[in-house]
Amino acid sequence: MATQGGTRASSSHELNDVFRIKAAQILSQLESDADEHHAGPQRSWVKGEILRPIPTQDAPHYNTKSDNNSKRSKSFDQNGFILVKNFVGEREVADMKEQMETLADTQWDPLKKTVAFRTDEKQIDTQGSDDYFLESASRVHYFAENDALNEDGSLKEEYKSNRTGALNKAGHGMHMIPGAFRDYATSERVKSLVKELGWTDPVIPQSKQSGWQPKIGGAVTSHQDSTFLYTTPRQTCMGLWLALDDATLENGCLWVRPKSHCEPVRRKFIRNPEHFGLGVTGNVPKGDTSKPQMIFETLDDWSSDIPWEGKLPSPDFEGLFDAGFVPVECSRGDLLAFVGELDHLSLPNTSTHQRHTFQLHLVEGPNAGVEWTHSNWLQYPKGTQFLSIK
Repeated sequence: MATQGGTRASSSHELNDVFRIKAAQILSQLESDADEHHAGPQRSWVKGEILRPIPTQDAPHYNTKSDNNSKRSKSFDQNGFILVKNFVGEREVADMKEQMETLADTQWDPLKKTVAFRTDEKQIDTQGSDDYFLESASRVHYFAENDALNEDGSLKEEYKSNRTGALNKAGHGMHMIPGAFRDYATSERVKSLVKELGWTDPVIPQSKQSGWQPKIGGAVTSHQDSTFLYTTPRQTCMGLWLALDDATLENGCLWVRPKSHCEPVRRKFIRNPEHFGLGVTGNVPKGDTSKPQMIFETLDDWSSDIPWEGKLPSPDFEGLFDAGFVPVECSRGDLLAFVGELDHLSLPNTSTHQRHTFQLHLVEGPNAGVEWTHSNWLQYPKGTQFLSIK
């Protein structure tokens, strides 16, 4: 005879299967629509050719034909993302996990520095006012899950012998150190895909290993990556989201809002000029140090159309579907590639299964006529360049 708890678990699983079918139908239709238009003129997002609903100074209408015209680049440009199955093998995944465990055990001293990472309304209070976050741009710093910490900021007892189990993420310069992460970032496989999708001078400003830990992995609220990785005169950020574990509805897989990449960037996460002083790009403040180091600058009046920016549109699956989001479940080794203006999020991991990922973020470099914005929070030390993977 089934227990009450077993009945609830069974019902939840059956409901999730309903949502899986719904997601599969949406994703299949998106791919089918892209196939139907494959023979026609293609417009490239990264080259600034995507037609936008409302022209602005930074995002005018474009109407030129792109020279990259593969089937998946067409889908990428039309929908804002693609899923590449089996992008890396089991050995590469295992090597990345092994390097992450070694780094956490040998380089992270929770007794010396333990910082939680947040994407909710307290983001400015944590990342926006902390040197440890600011100085992680070209290094590997370690950020814990909020629920892995005691009230005094120390690691809870159960995580002291399992540091990787307490990590929210390590970054933002994983690609800067020798080992499996850099080998992957500079692999011909990555270079070939990036070129196929239209990038001509790709450089990597940021990489991170993120872990949505069992039971404590927090939600990542709705956002666009270009908010944090802004370029001019057009947006060129692309995220390469590699699944190091199976990502499912149960453990908080990524949800994307297809075609939202045609919308302008809603806000920027920048160095606060009141704290650092106008025009200052280094880490030494020359302003009012009582002000937060980083702030959000609103760029577009999105509040009426996108009221969930920096929040979750809904805490449940049905509400996310209603808001236009669709979950993209991944198997270990799959890659989800998406453009910087695509709206995406993930729900908390309430399951007993971890969900680790490695995320590369790249932009076009100066040889493509693109500049990294000096007000971006992420700035490398003078003399250190972004890693080119051209």
